[in-house]
Amino acid sequence: MDESDELASLEVYNTVWPHDAVTIDAVHSFRDSAQDYVDYLVREDGVILGSAAGAIFAYRARRVVTLITVLAGQRRRGAGTALYEAISRWASERRARELEVSVAGNDPQSLSYAQRRGFIEVRRQVGLVLSLVGISPLRVQPPGGIEIVTWAQRPELARGMYEVDLEIHPDIPGFEDVALEPFEDWMAHNMQRPTDSPEATFIALGGEEVVGFAKLSLTAPRAAGHAMTAVKRAWRGRGIARALKAAQINWALANGYTELHTSNEERNAPINRLNARLGYRPGIERIHLVGPSLADPLDET
Repeated sequence: MDESDELASLEVYNTVWPHDAVTIDAVHSFRDSAQDYVDYLVREDGVILGSAAGAIFAYRARRVVTLITVLAGQRRRGAGTALYEAISRWASERRARELEVSVAGNDPQSLSYAQRRGFIEVRRQVGLVLSLVGISPLRVQPPGGIEIVTWAQRPELARGMYEVDLEIHPDIPGFEDVALEPFEDWMAHNMQRPTDSPEATFIALGGEEVVGFAKLSLTAPRAAGHAMTAVKRAWRGRGIARALKAAQINWALANGYTELHTSNEERNAPINRLNARLGYRPGIERIHLVGPSLADPLDET
């Protein structure tokens, strides 16, 4: 796919998901964090009907994370099925056995389409939005003995953040069975992409121990996303996560952002309570489903 097609694919996605609109840098970040990636457009008589992307990540090499988007006025013309078939063929060539798709909580038509084809819901991400218009900076109040710094101030703390992620990853609903990548790959795929910024990554230090961190993903010109808020188990319940998120909110205010977006699995009660206390309001949830590709995986014998 050339650059113009890539931009056309992005336009389709942003039209279908305006509440989660992203920049081309965000697309490249998603692509570059994957082991393998493909992007498709479907046209009829030169008119674009929809687009799709498929990505395979190291943590689940037999699953293709799939985004299929068809413009509202172009549905029921076979575009979604054509994209599903194309992703299925691509997945089969890579011995991937299943697809993971996401649909918006306010799109029952797409949910029904997926369920009729054998897709089963595996998790729901609660979409949340914080409008920054007219709000004042928050007080950043970490508990005694905890200091909040940016990664830009302390670049040598990268491995400490990795150790936090190693500990907390099994606690994330829906990802309990996922093994984190080795440090160098984790850095490349999670911390050094075009949408990542050391200035927008905050670290909680207990002495010289990294006990938590939080990072923003700069996916849109005026809306940033919370990519991670993580605190080691022994340090939870003390207000560290709130201090990290307050620091993020203040950074976004100071840098001209008008909204912050986040999504959390509905079973993640502690972070959902914190977001509510900070003023985040419900947006549109993403329903994640896993199901079969249309093509059988290649024989492994």
